[in-house]
Amino acid sequence: MRMDMETDKNRQPFNRRQFLKAALQGAAAVSVGGLVAAAASRSAGAGQIWQINPFKCIQCGNCRVNCVLKESAVKAVHDFTMCGYCDLCTGFFHPEPNDLNTGAENQLCPSGALVRKYTQEDPYFEYTIDETICTGCGKCVKGCTSFGNGSLYLQVRHDRCKHCNECLIAARCPAGAFIRVPADKPYVVKHLGEGAIVGEEAR
Repeated sequence: MRMDMETDKNRQPFNRRQFLKAALQGAAAVSVGGLVAAAASRSAGAGQIWQINPFKCIQCGNCRVNCVLKESAVKAVHDFTMCGYCDLCTGFFHPEPNDLNTGAENQLCPSGALVRKYTQEDPYFEYTIDETICTGCGKCVKGCTSFGNGSLYLQVRHDRCKHCNECLIAARCPAGAFIRVPADKPYVVKHLGEGAIVGEEAR
């Protein structure tokens, strides 16, 4: 008991300044630890980005409304290798159009983003997408998939995507069509087939 009492007498008082210093050092250590952990987590997932598997996509319309951006990062794209350059394109026209012209009343796309152009070789037409006004609604894709050859499909455009770790569209996709793909191979080329997709299912 006497030794304990003598030891207590020899101790320096732990004043307020020392207490604050110790507390700040502890907080800094925790903060640095958290930053290191976060950096490690980002580094581990840095090589994977979100993309859509067009063979699973059901064109539900969620991509247009669930992106965190005001204008969705998902846009329609066109695989020209698969396209038939049809006069009656079921991605462009309503199933029963009044006429085969570019009148808004005949078009599936509500924003007019799918552009029809005569190829100078009868009866073929080329269809391109104006991504500046495409909303990612998928209506052209649904028409092309249901009645055509599926050359139109949806993709996450990475010049717009914010690369959220937990993509809201992916979380709400009813078909589970979102996958993680390597950042150096960010897009799916549909005519190469489903077996050519390099990526893993979203979890």
